[in-house]
Amino acid sequence: MFDYKLLSALAAVVEQAGFERAAQVLGLSQSAVSQRIKLLEARIGQPVLVRATPPTPTDIGRRLLNHVQQVRLLERDLQSQVPALDEEGMPERLRIALNADSLATWWAEAVSGFCAEQHLLLDLVVEDQTVGLKRMRAGEVAACICASERPVAGARSLLLGAMRYRALASPAFIARHFPQGVRADQLARTPALVFGPDDFLQHRYLASLGVDGGFEHHLCPSSEGFIRLAEAGLGWGLVPQLQVREQLEKGVLVELLPDKPIDVPLYWHHWRSGGQLLGLLTEHLAQACGQWLVPLE
Repeated sequence: MFDYKLLSALAAVVEQAGFERAAQVLGLSQSAVSQRIKLLEARIGQPVLVRATPPTPTDIGRRLLNHVQQVRLLERDLQSQVPALDEEGMPERLRIALNADSLATWWAEAVSGFCAEQHLLLDLVVEDQTVGLKRMRAGEVAACICASERPVAGARSLLLGAMRYRALASPAFIARHFPQGVRADQLARTPALVFGPDDFLQHRYLASLGVDGGFEHHLCPSSEGFIRLAEAGLGWGLVPQLQVREQLEKGVLVELLPDKPIDVPLYWHHWRSGGQLLGLLTEHLAQACGQWLVPLE
């Protein structure tokens, strides 16, 4: 059997980003929290934390955190039926992986009311939509948004819709690189913008135009920075339509091939044993996301 006092200490240290604040939340001395972590590590025979600033969980530590989160969700369901069991009245916390473009566009508006109503705190992990599912597979998060339909064992997936991306660049960039008009075969020979090494959206886009192989590109792991680089004329890139309506209206950014958008499906994955709160969030997203995402064709 797990000693949940030890697991709660681990969760508090990670969530509060340090032993001192974890001790304040738990009503213990900092030394007592440290002793609980050491006892937990002694019992499982390996470290659960990397002692850095802030402390970060090891692989086994992340799995234990995910277990604690699922237990909390199930306890929350029981407390709603037996209110006397809820002695602390603390808000629930969900650890969710999602892609940076969703975070930069529709996510906040979609969940703000739900979080307020349900007294819910979010612990967000930013991953590219093509690899977010690895966090579920590793047991690190209770849910994730990614482009893969197939869920991991013990989880379910739900199609939320698709994010529409358009190939954009600044007018100056277009004038410099495409003076005779934009041609698909020229795109691979002009600097592109790529979010990170796991971002293959530009590759997919070029392949859909019949262009294979490598291409020149900058790496920019920031949704907001990506837009700034495009506006400054450093390269062309695929940008969520939701994120650049103002720039398109003002002509700050211009679409390279207006009839060639690309849609990226977004699936919501969640643990089957996530409890009522996770189920309610799933229902909420299923109803709300149509305001921002397009139907998948």
